[in-house]
Amino acid sequence: MSDTLRAGVIGLGMIGGGVAVSLARSGRVPAVYDVRPDAAADLAGVPDPLGSPAEVAKTSDVVMVAVVNADQAREVIGGEHGLLAAAHPDLTIVLLATVALPVVHELAALCAERGVGFLDCGVTPGDKAAENGMVAILGGEQATVDAALPVLDDWAKKVVHCGPPGAGMATKIARNVVTYGSWRTVAEAAALARTAGVAPSRLAEVIDSADPEGRTLLQLLRMQDGDGVLPDAIGRQIEPLMTKDLDAARDLAATLGVQAPLIDVVRAQARRTLQLETAPAPAPPPAKDDVHAYGLHMMDQAYGPGFSTAVQDSTDPFSTETVDYLFAQVWGREGLSVRDRRLLTLGVAATVGRPELVQIIANGALVNGELTADQLRESVLHLAVYTGWCKATATQTGVTAAIDAHTPTAQEQK
Repeated sequence: MSDTLRAGVIGLGMIGGGVAVSLARSGRVPAVYDVRPDAAADLAGVPDPLGSPAEVAKTSDVVMVAVVNADQAREVIGGEHGLLAAAHPDLTIVLLATVALPVVHELAALCAERGVGFLDCGVTPGDKAAENGMVAILGGEQATVDAALPVLDDWAKKVVHCGPPGAGMATKIARNVVTYGSWRTVAEAAALARTAGVAPSRLAEVIDSADPEGRTLLQLLRMQDGDGVLPDAIGRQIEPLMTKDLDAARDLAATLGVQAPLIDVVRAQARRTLQLETAPAPAPPPAKDDVHAYGLHMMDQAYGPGFSTAVQDSTDPFSTETVDYLFAQVWGREGLSVRDRRLLTLGVAATVGRPELVQIIANGALVNGELTADQLRESVLHLAVYTGWCKATATQTGVTAAIDAHTPTAQEQK
């Protein structure tokens, strides 16, 4: 039966088009759909797109959905002419798009209602899609994985089943953090090297020669046990070297005048990185449909733990709308991060010259680790140009008060 499984691909961009080419090369020519009628013109062995996702569903057993975002995934899967509109009982949908976990669970539930198999599937690296060179990172039930595996093997060099629905997407998102976090690390390291008179190419040569397969990058993962715990003895052995090296990096950055905030964060979190001190696991946020509870949660996210206690028992209309609308429905939207909204709010507070309001906003930035003291001071100078020096004096007062409250005294440091 593995030889007779029919494949489909929705979305013929770099990843979806590459998957379709790999399938065709493997002899399992897929039915395809794309909003662009000529999308398959340059894809070797791939037929012209059909008229809708529903038509792909009729002629496929396993359909890969490689669209860009959550709204497109919803439309392609559950829309009027989507895959579920013409789904048959043995259909399996494999979502390749990177979307938020709630969207994965939403689409998985929608498919389950129709008796259709669903897998969330992160993929990497995207530029190897047409060469049968990607890793498929799966979340879903084992039986569903088994049913789709012959098709997946025809376009992926390796298939990794990470766990239940959502596990594939979570693994892909975590992998992206490693990728982009390391990019930021490289950017700061390159700035240090370049400012010290070292060509970045030399830094790359050293890293390539000393660590050709990225062993050091993932060494922390490999030192952990099966439960993700780093043995205490290893952490204590590494800590002195880690802190010494980071202190040297911080001193070099200061000497050269290079801004390297990541070094400060990594140094401050060194013991936690090595699991020598741990923070309590945060409580899960309330559901968004519990508007008041979610608003109180977002208030604490914006201004620090416990901030919402001042209004928890308030029943006046203004306090209620502040929680239920301002924080639950505006601060809680996904379009901007809390940090983005804080910067906007800081700008507004600066225009009214109220240092106590500025202090609350700056305090939240420091509590959440979104802005450093130096970045807040820089913000005051920037705002002074736009709001006027007199109002900026109030902004400086509020920012300084917040920084002072977060700076340990000499007695506290002992």
